[in-house]
Order: sequence, then C-alpha cells, then structure tokens
Amino acid sequence: MLTMGVDIGSTACKCIIMEDGQEIKARAVVPLGTGTQGSRTVFEAALTKAGKTREEIERILVTGYGRFTFEAADSQKSEITCHATGVHYLLPTARTVVDIGGQDVKALRLSEDGLLDNFVMNDKCAAGTGRFLDVMAGVLDVKTEELGELSSQARSEVSISNTCTVFAESEVISQLSNNVPLPDLVAGIHASVAKRVAALVFRNGLVKDVAMSGGVALNSGVVRALSRELKSEILVHEDCQLAGAIGAAILAYREAKRVS
Repeated sequence: MLTMGVDIGSTACKCIIMEDGQEIKARAVVPLGTGTQGSRTVFEAALTKAGKTREEIERILVTGYGRFTFEAADSQKSEITCHATGVHYLLPTARTVVDIGGQDVKALRLSEDGLLDNFVMNDKCAAGTGRFLDVMAGVLDVKTEELGELSSQARSEVSISNTCTVFAESEVISQLSNNVPLPDLVAGIHASVAKRVAALVFRNGLVKDVAMSGGVALNSGVVRALSRELKSEILVHEDCQLAGAIGAAILAYREAKRVS
C-alpha cells in the first residue's frame, strides 16, 4: 500500500511516498512555502519520482503551517504529531526533539515507543527561528545554507545581545561597520539562536537522546551551538528536513489500515 505525506511549511514544501508505512519510495523538497505553488509542485515531483499516479496512492495526509490549504489530502494532522512520528522512524532512540521551523520553534519529548509525552513551542517571536536566520543571512549578504560553513571558520564568537529580530538586525549591521569578521558574526548569531532554543528545551525537560528535525538541522553551526548549550550530542539524520512528511506518510498508512 502506498501512502503520501505532505509537509507544507512557511518556507518549504516536502513530500514523501511510502510503501506499507515502512519503506520510502520517493522524496521531494521544494524551496517554496505556503501561499505559493510549492505544495502542488512538490506533490507532482514526488509522484514523478515514484513513477506513480494520484490514483495509485491509497491515502494522503498533510501537515505543516499551510496544511489547511492543500485540498488534495484525505486528512491532516499537526506538525507536532507528524514530527514526533517521523523522528521516531528515523532515529528510534530520540527522546527529545528540537524542530526549528520557519516561523516557530518546538521542543518535543517522546516516549520510548515514539508517542508524544509533552511539548512546548515559541510562535510569538521570530527570534530563534528559520526566519531569523534568513534575515541575518540577508544582512550579511550570504545564502542561508552558507551560514554553517562560515561559522566553522570563526576564531571568536561575537555576542548578539538583542533577541528581537529587528534590533538584532541593527546590531549585526553595526558590527559589520566595525569590520568584525563575518565568520565571528555568524557564530554569534548561531549562539543567539541556540540560547533561545535551549531555554525552550530545558523548560520542556531534556531527556537523551536529543535529535533535531526540520531544515535548520542542516545548518551545522546551529547544531554545534545548540549542542554546547544543551551539553549533549545532537542526532541529525540526513532526512531531517523530511521528518514531518515522513511522519505524515506513516500516519496516513495507519489511517488507511483502520479504514480497511
């Protein structure tokens, strides 16, 4: 049985096709978020990669920031549930999951069987989110995906004291005018993100192993900085950005089994 999980985020859309809720048959990521053609594009890309038609997909479950806008789905679930399920599939030993999204940050605590025990989230402020990193990359005139490598070249870490995105932007501009090395600035930005995220994790209760999901987990600089703050190794799977879509595909399979 083939099922599909679609994760419509604020900055990217992800899609997974799975067989029997176990084997990934196709994956697709499109750097376009909700309110764009990203969901349709990623949906069609996954079908093409799998060599399948919509009629061959038993059930589609959608999650993410824009889940209510995707009419092709049979059902929808919150990204919290889907990320918990997806991370447990990718990294079964994970008990604490950090998901830094484009618009919010979530800290999840899982049971041994991958069920959600508790979660806390910050969705009131852009600081510490993927959006914050995008804004900082724009100020530094670099690509967001280059931030991780840049921070690895830092010789020191410049403190970014403002937690508000607008004020932090002004602070970074001021540091640039003082000829502070770019890598040192990026390291400071990552440290700022890590401090905010770590506070959320500790509030939820840290239980090892710790894992990251979502696109920001691909930023090695954030992972290093957060690892220092949490005093814990952080597990990052190569499919971390797809965790929500994977969880959605698995849950779609479970729903299909119940219906049948």
